[in-house]
Amino acid sequence: MASENNELYRRITEARHLVALTGAGVSTLSGIRDFRGKNGLYNDMDAEKIFDIDYFERDPSFYYTRAGSFIYNIDEKEPSVVHTVLGALEQRGILKAVITQNIDLLHQKGGSANVIEVHGSPKVHYCMRCAGVRMNFEEAAKIVRSGGMPQCPHCGRVLKPAITFFGESLPAEALREAVTEAQKADLMLVLGTSLTVYPAASIPDYTLRSGGEVIIVNNMPTPLDRQAVMRFEELGPVFEGLKACLG
Repeated sequence: MASENNELYRRITEARHLVALTGAGVSTLSGIRDFRGKNGLYNDMDAEKIFDIDYFERDPSFYYTRAGSFIYNIDEKEPSVVHTVLGALEQRGILKAVITQNIDLLHQKGGSANVIEVHGSPKVHYCMRCAGVRMNFEEAAKIVRSGGMPQCPHCGRVLKPAITFFGESLPAEALREAVTEAQKADLMLVLGTSLTVYPAASIPDYTLRSGGEVIIVNNMPTPLDRQAVMRFEELGPVFEGLKACLG
């Protein structure tokens, strides 16, 4: 494992344009359950209903009562070694961008500044009827933790988080930025994602088609395993090794 860690560290530090793509598996180390993993939310929660736009419009309380534990209590969660090592790599000028499918804001908490959130973000809550009505995450989270739902001060409608729900398009600007970074990358780290949710799952293809390489760390198979120059199972040990190499 030590020799593999050294090789991984060498590839990362020698990359001209290093980019990371992260999925829910990255945050399981922080105690946040993923969706499709062995102990994922899909196993015992109506996760598709929670993030279904039609269902939200009919009954927004379904989202707010169920999402409270893993979105609005995020202040109780700490960044994992993956988040902090990625933050350190960016601060040293090695990592150029984190493209994430996650909506938990832990990359920012871990020290990453250039975070491209391709599935949207709860940083902002907005009214789907009244233009310009916005509420920040901290204010919305306080209301949700007290048992309420954030509401529009003009029409009274329940505000929606700027997370991409099923039935909505991904944020166009974030997707453009992600594709641009993927095309520039000579090395992409694919971390904690099984690459099954499109179009985000297609992002590493842009790196491969541009002549770049991918390294995959995930505890389940992915469609790109055979094309990866390195492949690891467990995020924790790999990133503890990288942390030791960084000093």
